[in-house]
Order: sequence, then structure tokens, then C-alpha cells
Amino acid sequence: MDRFQYLLVLGASVVGTLPLEILFDARVWRRPRRLAMALGPALAVFGVWDLWASARGTWGFSDRYTLGVELPGGMVVEEIGFFVVVPVCALLTFEAVRNLRTGRVRWPVALDPAGRASRDDRPGRGG
Repeated sequence: MDRFQYLLVLGASVVGTLPLEILFDARVWRRPRRLAMALGPALAVFGVWDLWASARGTWGFSDRYTLGVELPGGMVVEEIGFFVVVPVCALLTFEAVRNLRTGRVRWPVALDPAGRASRDDRPGRGG
């Protein structure tokens, strides 16, 4: 089971932030071109940097915690997943928070941090 730890952490990150797409209308997955434009530069820069550092021996990846499939230069495939998953999770979180702050969406009643209905749902606040 240790060999899947890196993938399990990445999967948990996606599962943990995926509801933001629906609950807070993050629209990250529904705009693939914008998502690619956000991921492309980071993937390129950090991918090259990681390959360079791995090839030099600055850091490495344990076969115990990864699948052991390496790219030329010593970088494991899970690392590519990291460079995609973490920015996507950050974008989902950013868009959800922005939508809440700008009022584009409201907290779903079941998730209201104060445990009460949204302001517009209270008696006397029709609209």
C-alpha cells in the first residue's frame, strides 16, 4: 500500500476540492482553455526545474512511496500529477472564495459557517 501513498494524497486533494466546482460554481473544469492557460506555464517551469534537480541528485523519489515509473532524468510520474493536481485544487479554492466574496454565490444553507440560513432567506428579507 505504501507504493500508492503519493497517488492517494493527490486523489484526496482532488476529492476534497471537487465539490467546490458544484457548490460554489467555481467553473474551473468548465473552462478547459482557461485551465490549460493557467496550468501550462507552471507545469513547464516546475517540470523542467524538477527534472533538472532530479537529474543532478538534488532530490529524488523513493520507490517505496511511488509506483517507480520514472521519466528520463529521474522524475516520477506522480510528480507530473502533483504539478497538475495542486494548481487545480488551488484554482478551485480561489474561484470558490472569490464567488463567495463577490456575492456571485451564497453559502449553501447546509454549509453556512454560522449554522443559520443566508441573509436573504431569513423572515422579513424577501427578495
